[in-house]
Amino acid sequence: MYRLWNENNVKSSKVVSLRQNKSHSPLNLEKLKIITYNTNGLRAAVGKGLPEWLAQEQPDVLCIQEPKLQPDQFPSETFETLGYKSYLFSAQKKGYSGVAILTKQEPDHIEYGMGIEKYDNEGRFLRADFGDVSIVSVYHPSGTSGDERQDFKMIWLEDFQKYVVELQKSRPNLILCGDYNICHEPIDIHDPIRNAKNSGFLPEEREWMSLFLESGFTDTFRYFHPEEPHQYTWWSFRANARNNNKGWRIDYCMVSEPVKPLLKSAYILNDAVHSDHCPMALEIE
Repeated sequence: MYRLWNENNVKSSKVVSLRQNKSHSPLNLEKLKIITYNTNGLRAAVGKGLPEWLAQEQPDVLCIQEPKLQPDQFPSETFETLGYKSYLFSAQKKGYSGVAILTKQEPDHIEYGMGIEKYDNEGRFLRADFGDVSIVSVYHPSGTSGDERQDFKMIWLEDFQKYVVELQKSRPNLILCGDYNICHEPIDIHDPIRNAKNSGFLPEEREWMSLFLESGFTDTFRYFHPEEPHQYTWWSFRANARNNNKGWRIDYCMVSEPVKPLLKSAYILNDAVHSDHCPMALEIE
């Protein structure tokens, strides 16, 4: 049996107990399915059949990016009907950014943001703790609108890495799911030559991703599919890109080293069409 490390560096079993609320049932790592999905507007996605899709897929945890709504607009009752508790961290700016987590099991702690105001104002990081395991929904900034936001993105990447490396000291079992807005290697993008100077595939972004992985995180999709081409999670709305599969793989489920032995499978759900992104799933056993 594989075992996870808790914050006291004491080995704990795969079935992680929720210590803070004894009435909760444990989060069972014998079988855990996590999906990450940039919905590009949650209300629109709900109108396109997201609840029906969710009822069919039945993930234990759904990490959402870009719900683009405020708390009073969040369709929590829709998800509650399906058996999910929902947690939203919205941006201050209406109709912009944000992250959310839907979970069948109530977490024993939710951490809203990173404690860094300029990022928390944009609703970019939400963490749910289940015993010794932490699942994060994260939305990395896009730099496509110009140099100012690209500079913001590069600073964010440095700060994000520092934050999660420090977080590992107290929460070593991390699952970081979300839209990273970066394609790592040429295999992850439909036209690496023409896109070499575009935000999302810039050399400095790709170098950051390499260093991030070297620091102790695993790109779970490539762990299981190291050489599989034409696997993407985002397509432009322009030029019939999705039908022609001219896409980018920018959505990831990253895991820290202690979680790696528990990985069962990781795959892209490209039949889901509620957004310009499609979901990615991670299964643990």
